[in-house]
Amino acid sequence: MEPYVKTTKNALLFEAAWEVCNQVGGIYTVIRTKVPAMVEKWGEDYFLLGPYFSQKAASEFEPISDLDDSPAGRTVRRMRELGYTVHYGYWLVTGKPRVILFDIMSMAPQLDKIKYELWENHRISTLNVEELVNQVLLFGEAVRVYLTEFAAENARKSEIVVQFHEWMAGSGLPDLRRDNVKIATTFTTHATMLGRYLAQSVEGFYNKLPFFDWEHEARNYGIETQATIERLAAQNAHVLTTVSDVTARECEVFLGRMPDLVTPNGLNVTRFSAVHEFQNLHVKFKEQIHEFVLGHFFPSYSFDLDKTLYFFTSGRFEYSNKGYDLTLEALARLNWKMVQANMDMTVVMFIVTKQPYHSINADVLQSRAVLDELQETCTAIEKQVGERLFLATAAGSDHKMPDLNNFVDEYWRLRLRRTIQTWKTERLPAFVTHDLKQDDGITDFCRKANLVNNERDRVKIVYHPDFISSTNPLFGLDYGQFVRGCHLGVFPSYYEPWGYTPLECIVRGVPTVTSDLSGFGDYIMQIMRDFENRGIYVINRKSQNFSQAADQMADILFKFVRMQRRDRIMQRNRVENISDIFDWTNLRSYYDTAHDLAIKRKKP
Repeated sequence: MEPYVKTTKNALLFEAAWEVCNQVGGIYTVIRTKVPAMVEKWGEDYFLLGPYFSQKAASEFEPISDLDDSPAGRTVRRMRELGYTVHYGYWLVTGKPRVILFDIMSMAPQLDKIKYELWENHRISTLNVEELVNQVLLFGEAVRVYLTEFAAENARKSEIVVQFHEWMAGSGLPDLRRDNVKIATTFTTHATMLGRYLAQSVEGFYNKLPFFDWEHEARNYGIETQATIERLAAQNAHVLTTVSDVTARECEVFLGRMPDLVTPNGLNVTRFSAVHEFQNLHVKFKEQIHEFVLGHFFPSYSFDLDKTLYFFTSGRFEYSNKGYDLTLEALARLNWKMVQANMDMTVVMFIVTKQPYHSINADVLQSRAVLDELQETCTAIEKQVGERLFLATAAGSDHKMPDLNNFVDEYWRLRLRRTIQTWKTERLPAFVTHDLKQDDGITDFCRKANLVNNERDRVKIVYHPDFISSTNPLFGLDYGQFVRGCHLGVFPSYYEPWGYTPLECIVRGVPTVTSDLSGFGDYIMQIMRDFENRGIYVINRKSQNFSQAADQMADILFKFVRMQRRDRIMQRNRVENISDIFDWTNLRSYYDTAHDLAIKRKKP
């Protein structure tokens, strides 16, 4: 009997993206969190390709000084011989994968030649493009050369799969197909260039979507080069994927191709072995948010912190795309409902996004400093009274209660009185924590709707135009801790190809509001029937107008505010329980399918 001979080739996977070792936006999160699951499947046969920026690489990249004799290492050596500056090493993230980074600045002399060939071969016009596009073209060329060299040596013995993310990694993809380089290619778009621009500029974007002329719109917004690269990359890849059914409709119109499949985004989910642990963390970080609220609001007036709920929204500042406009409208309506119902609950809404500012507001910093002083004084008095009360009680000969006033030094009494006088103010608590360089949609709405932290209002606004980090003097929490301390995340986006922010809530056991126009909300509705019972509220923005959506959201928030504490705790348990669905070890299978399909399609 003939011995069995294995005929299938060994497969290798390269993942090419502008955000490998280079944090710019959301794709960095996608790739970085996906790495451990990819390494688990591919092991030593997994590599990432990215641009080299020395400042970013300093904290994320560990070079391999002796080039190993692996095929990837040999190709790095070959590229160096060809005159390219290429770095080879490890990306210092969980999974520690091997990365090849190209120093694109060293390639600058080649730019005109690259542009000429893109025009000659593919009619991609690159006249008067911005500097970022020039950098991207150099990166795309480095990726093309590397993969061509790698395939020349290894394609006969190995199946080479290349996963491209976004147009920023894809400018070399059309030439790889034209030159018939023996690799299987997958191209993933996380948001089409035109979709992002048009959604924030054109009212009723989704209804008008089928009628847009992509070339006309690309010229109109001055993004012809980017849109053409994206379109050609999508059309030349063996497999096209996108992150949600919402963006699949855009791909059809703007890229001229329906995606072969949807590859939803996941996270690296860390589950606690003790179920109550994430509840404990919620309480711990809520106490720290209480401290901020004390310092910020209580100089003007006070409310019961035990009956206060913390809502938040965060993300890039795209006023209508990210649904900040809808959130504020729903909050104004919620405030009216709560005032009418004479409720004793308070909602503090944190709006966290990045906007240009001069500095943190002086009054906000001052009240925070006075709070620290108040705390210090009270602690000193408490210590003094405690010690003296103990001695007086132990040594006392009668059964009378000692006079506590006698136990506090005049110095501390005076200091406390002065601090209280400095502490109290007639001013309303600021609804923006920083001095903005100019007003924006958020400040305009708050003033127009008079949502400016009046004492009678049940909804309070804290607009924080900077990202939250542990070095922040106002909160002293990192973003993940801040999220855990809140009760509800609010993200009713109008344009959101996927949406990591609600997912980051779920894995921390925080209920969340999303919309059916966000990829995440759309996906939840497909995979789950009782999502609202699980603490995921989906606003209908597909078939409702703005006012109807605001009404629906205000009703949802009002219902949430009226829930009993016990019910909220149970809901946090339920929402945390479903986080496993979004672990990359489960969602990686979508990418696995895409890569298998690309190999099948590559076959001659």
